[in-house]
Amino acid sequence: MVKEVERAGIPVVHICTVVPISLTVGANRIVPAIAIPYPLGNPALDKKDEKTLRRKIVEKSLQALTTEVEGQTVFED
Repeated sequence: MVKEVERAGIPVVHICTVVPISLTVGANRIVPAIAIPYPLGNPALDKKDEKTLRRKIVEKSLQALTTEVEGQTVFED
């Protein structure tokens, strides 16, 4: 589905916990997440630290969304 949305001219960021799967399905902008049960957070953290973690992922995703890419790109830390 990611590839079809991109083909329509809408950039997509795939936030995922298993990067090789995203590479296999052909996502162009890939942002690694935290863990399968909690991709955008970590319930073991206190509220402040978890908010910081989530914000970092969202900011990285927004950066990926506005970056021109040629093919598949993984946006690591």
